[in-house]
Amino acid sequence: IRKPSCSEVTQPAWGHPSWLCLHSFWLQTQDSMRKQEVWTDRETCWAKNAGSPAEQVKTLVDLLAGKGSQLLLACNKMPDSPVGSQSNESRLQKHCEALLSRVGNDPELGSPSHQLASLILVEGLTDLQLKEHDFTQVEAARGVWRPGRAITLDRLFLPLSRVSIPPRVSVTIGVAGVGKTTLVRHFVRCWARGQVGKGFSWVLPLTFRDLNTYEKLSADKLIYSIFSNAGEAGAVTAPDRALLVLDGLDECKTPLEFSNTVACTDPKKEIQVDHLITNIIRGNLFPEISVWITSRPSAAGQIPGGLVDRMTEIRGLTEEEIKVCLEQMFPEDQNLLGQVLSQVQANRGLYLMCTIPAFCRLTGLALGHLYRTRLAVQDAELPLPQTLCELYSWYFRMALGGEGQDKGKVSPRIEQVMQGARKMVGTLGRLAFHGLVKKKYVFYEQDMKAFGVDLALLQSSLCSCLLQREETLASSVAYCFTHLSLQEFMAATYYYSASKRAIFDLFTESGMSWPRLGFLTHFRCAVQRATQAKDGRLDVFLRFLSGLLSPRVNALLAGSLLAQGEHQSYRNQVAEVLQGFLHPDTAVCARAINILYCLSELRHTDLARSVEEAMRSGTLAGMTSPPHRTALAYLLQMSDICSWEADFSLCLSQRVLQSLLPQLLYCQSLRLDNNQFQDPVMELLGSVLSGKDCRIQKISLAENQIGNKGARGLARSLLVNRSLVTLDLRSNSIGPQGAKALADALKINRTLTSLSLQSNVIKDDGVMYMAEALVSNQIISTLQLQKNLIGPRGAQQMADALKKNRSLRELMFSSNTIGDRGAMALAEALKVNQGLENLDLQSNAISNTGVAVLMRALCTNQTLSSLNLRENSISPEGAQALAQALCRNTTLKHLDLTANLLHDQGAQAIATAVGENCSLTHLHLQWNFIQAGAARALGQALQLNRTLTTLDLQENAIGDEGASSVAGALKVNTTLTALYLQVASIGSQGAQALGEALAVNRTLEILDLRGNDVGVAGAKALANGLKLNSSLRRLNLQENSLGMDGAIYVATALSENHGLHHINLQGNPIGESGARMISQAIEKNAPTCTVEM
Repeated sequence: IRKPSCSEVTQPAWGHPSWLCLHSFWLQTQDSMRKQEVWTDRETCWAKNAGSPAEQVKTLVDLLAGKGSQLLLACNKMPDSPVGSQSNESRLQKHCEALLSRVGNDPELGSPSHQLASLILVEGLTDLQLKEHDFTQVEAARGVWRPGRAITLDRLFLPLSRVSIPPRVSVTIGVAGVGKTTLVRHFVRCWARGQVGKGFSWVLPLTFRDLNTYEKLSADKLIYSIFSNAGEAGAVTAPDRALLVLDGLDECKTPLEFSNTVACTDPKKEIQVDHLITNIIRGNLFPEISVWITSRPSAAGQIPGGLVDRMTEIRGLTEEEIKVCLEQMFPEDQNLLGQVLSQVQANRGLYLMCTIPAFCRLTGLALGHLYRTRLAVQDAELPLPQTLCELYSWYFRMALGGEGQDKGKVSPRIEQVMQGARKMVGTLGRLAFHGLVKKKYVFYEQDMKAFGVDLALLQSSLCSCLLQREETLASSVAYCFTHLSLQEFMAATYYYSASKRAIFDLFTESGMSWPRLGFLTHFRCAVQRATQAKDGRLDVFLRFLSGLLSPRVNALLAGSLLAQGEHQSYRNQVAEVLQGFLHPDTAVCARAINILYCLSELRHTDLARSVEEAMRSGTLAGMTSPPHRTALAYLLQMSDICSWEADFSLCLSQRVLQSLLPQLLYCQSLRLDNNQFQDPVMELLGSVLSGKDCRIQKISLAENQIGNKGARGLARSLLVNRSLVTLDLRSNSIGPQGAKALADALKINRTLTSLSLQSNVIKDDGVMYMAEALVSNQIISTLQLQKNLIGPRGAQQMADALKKNRSLRELMFSSNTIGDRGAMALAEALKVNQGLENLDLQSNAISNTGVAVLMRALCTNQTLSSLNLRENSISPEGAQALAQALCRNTTLKHLDLTANLLHDQGAQAIATAVGENCSLTHLHLQWNFIQAGAARALGQALQLNRTLTTLDLQENAIGDEGASSVAGALKVNTTLTALYLQVASIGSQGAQALGEALAVNRTLEILDLRGNDVGVAGAKALANGLKLNSSLRRLNLQENSLGMDGAIYVATALSENHGLHHINLQGNPIGESGARMISQAIEKNAPTCTVEM
């Protein structure tokens, strides 16, 4: 039954009794709602202005249904409405103008477009983000940011799907200096211009620097402060469709305590600012307003995850974006840009930190000053910074202007300036240190005065390089260091200088403690404090403190920040103190790794260097002490050896692996082959793979002692892991039950694309479980099941799965016993499957019967590009079926028939098909009893074929006649790049034909003639061909009876051939004198060519 529209309903007149009754109820409702303060003044006003009876009914229903906010918005738009009489449009325009004047009109220098355009959606905070310093987060993750779905700025507050709702509380995290405030300002700028956030009527931006100026505040006054700043102090309490932006939670002076905060729902009640924020986030205040909070990761952990509807992260810069950032700094000096960029790329530690935009800009300024100084003093030997402290020393020199510091010449005027600067730096250092201890990163005028900072001097160029000044909404001034790391550097310089005269512990706020005398005592105290700080906030401070003892840093800052040679006698003792804190803990923690960073800053790198050399030489197995393990964890982050793959094959014990587990989380590729790991170790590795922080994409555990229990441990981790792409479990002892556990995990896992179970014992039952997983898993693309005792039944199970699976691209089934029955089952699957590209059936007892059925499937299959049938029982009869398929198939590119029984008859049939085929690129016919007749047929095919690039005829007795036929084809063929003729009974006549072909051919790059008998005459013929050839790159003449003369012919030919990269002359009776002559000839004629003799 259709419901009638409003226009179709006949409305009774005003005087009708039902309307009179309704009107009376309407007036009573208004009065009751106003007295009980259920409706606001605006809602009551709107209700009074309802006109006709129909409008009164609709208004009553809407207001009682809680739709007042939507109606108020409509009311605001009514030109004659009392509520909207203040010209909402005018107020909004003034608000936008005020916002634009505050945030500025242009993006900040060095803010790449990606940061201002999109963020990454993340699911909560990781342990690394919650517990570690920002620098540690970047270093531990090797500069690789968490994968996640990108979300553009214009969709940041919209539903993610049609069935979801917009987020009320959104949190954006990012390490210090990554661009959170820049992002907020960009969003506000774009909203004010109508480019993003069109769903919001108002955007209300606040920073915690603003909020820190208040002790108590009501919700109404919070909004009022924003609008009064915009020039409008109207009665705005909770604007509809509004976004409240709270930037910089990490700068809030009081931690948010959600468990101890009393609920407040009265917007007029003044409460502590931290309580106000927690109530807004909980929704007790302004439940209709959207809230966007930005923060460093560790501080964002204060907000319970259940209150956050959406979390996003600002990722750091890519290599290309680092280049763009530096280009913006040196737009007119390409030479300087190139020097700075080269230094950043050459230093891995520096490059990792340059993924943070603020650090990248600081680095650019420091290095730019260094190179300009080099040019000014004409000293090209001025050392480049290799440590963090050296880089910041150059930045500090730049801040001072660098006057009077070169060559030790200081004028009286400059000395006076330096004294003033040193005094200012000293007070700023004290401010920085005490702020760091108290977790205080924003300072106000009262803080400055308390630490004796002269406010009049804060406008100097020195201070402008170290401090940022910002006006707050409360008309006060906030100061912060231009980057967190600068505060840590200044704090370290203060502690370094103050420790020589301090009597008590400098970390003690009251100044009273047990007496501590001498720099070494205070340094030991600093190390102890840093290693005990669970949040790592003193890690970088300790690095700078250690770095200030470096002779190079002391030389850079002598006379300006440090006294010449100050504390230098303690350098070795400090190194001992640091190494003394490398305790034999169960696991290597971030604090211990930071000790290695401190030693690096100190330029005391013996420990790390010895471990790195052991990694290169493969002698790591003997280094198991706690310092060695810590150094290994440090190198995982900083060494180029481990930048892509950490190879710990044949060198790790269970104990050492267990101590490294927290650091293995962030390796992209991990190789742990041949370490005799047993099932308990897999439980440990499973705990790593299950971690939210895990970034491991590839892990190889080949040739260990993993059984079913270990496989189950790994399988449990795959249920939750979201990073692993490749898992290699070759050559272990995993049986059917282990395979079942892994298969069950594959039904849920959605990231693993490659699994190798080669050389295990999963048998037919294990394949059955894997096949069941493939039916539901549409992600895995490579499955390696070679040598697993799989028979026809297992092949049938896999074939049934392939009929339904569309993701598998490679199936490796070699060295099993599937026989003809298994081959026939897979053939039926190939008729249906349109995803498989590579099928390996090597050594599976397949005869002509099975091959015939497979070939019939190939006639219709349009996806298989590689088929391996090596070491089966294919005779000329099966070859006929192969030939027929090659004539019809247009997708197969690789065909391997090595070690079958083709003979000349079968090979000739295949050769005829190759002449017609237009897709095959690689054909392997090694060891097939082929003779000259088949070689002749192949030569004729090569003259017709235009796709084949690799032909393998090794270990077939084709003789000189066969070699001559193939050589004749090379004169015409323009596609073949690799020809393998090892052990093919070729003599000097065949070699002469090949030499003539080389003189003409312009495409062949590899020619392998190992194990023939070309002799001196053949070598001479080949040498003559080489003189004219320009395409050949590799020539193998190993074991060919060349003699010294033949080898010299080949070597001297290189004077006219400059394309050859590698020659193998081993196994020829050349003699020492001959080898010496050949070496001299090659050194003279082809120094870039590698020769094996």
